[in-house]
Amino acid sequence: MDSEETTAKVRCVAAVPCWVSLMARDLEGAKDFYGPLLGWEFEPGPERFGPYVHAVTGGEAVAGLGVAGTGAVPLAWTSYFGTENADAVADAVRERGATLAVGPLAFDAGRVAFAADPVGAVFGIWEGPLGRARRLDLPGAPVWIELRTPDPFAAALFYGEVFRWDGRDPERFEVRWEHDRVVLRAEGHSVAALAKEQAGGPAGMPPHWEISFAVQDADRALARALELGGSVIGPAFDTPYGRVARLRDREGARFAVISPKG
Repeated sequence: MDSEETTAKVRCVAAVPCWVSLMARDLEGAKDFYGPLLGWEFEPGPERFGPYVHAVTGGEAVAGLGVAGTGAVPLAWTSYFGTENADAVADAVRERGATLAVGPLAFDAGRVAFAADPVGAVFGIWEGPLGRARRLDLPGAPVWIELRTPDPFAAALFYGEVFRWDGRDPERFEVRWEHDRVVLRAEGHSVAALAKEQAGGPAGMPPHWEISFAVQDADRALARALELGGSVIGPAFDTPYGRVARLRDREGARFAVISPKG
């Protein structure tokens, strides 16, 4: 997220996932892996909570990488929803039987909190200067973010109430049902979805938000991830939104790459 040291713009978009971050044990190793794989360059980010960099592509910051604390907590990418009021969202999370783990805490780019929905899927909350949704044609950007959950309708009720999906400007924000998913659209583009975990999904994974980064060729990116020391969760496969490959980085954090359909 923004700091005086960066030149790339970070966008906080209300009610939808608009930022992703990874806390790695080896930050330099993570940069060496994701940089060549996704075409990222790196700029310094806010370091109030420790070393942190922005991943930049096409002049836009698209992700953050920081240093995880010690311990045996599994490393994972986190998706953040933008909001106009982090305190109101935190209250709504608690009122609906979910868990507010940390925050809201103030930092350079606003306020942030971490929560888990009623079935345990972890997500972030970010209150910052609001902007428009990012371009979806940026290589290396997180262009598709999907909740894998046992009941997408129950999940949609939870997130819809927490982030006030009803009543937002229909010219800029829309919730629809398509391709067996609850789909969120911002600025006329599908940006995220809530889907039932199906056969062929990541084996043994609890409910989670899966982050897919745009690549030109998912099969080629899969092979490149292996060359860089990552691992593959399964073969690449086709979806209504593009061809997807699910991967792990060098430290085991799961993510996906997608060759978006035109």
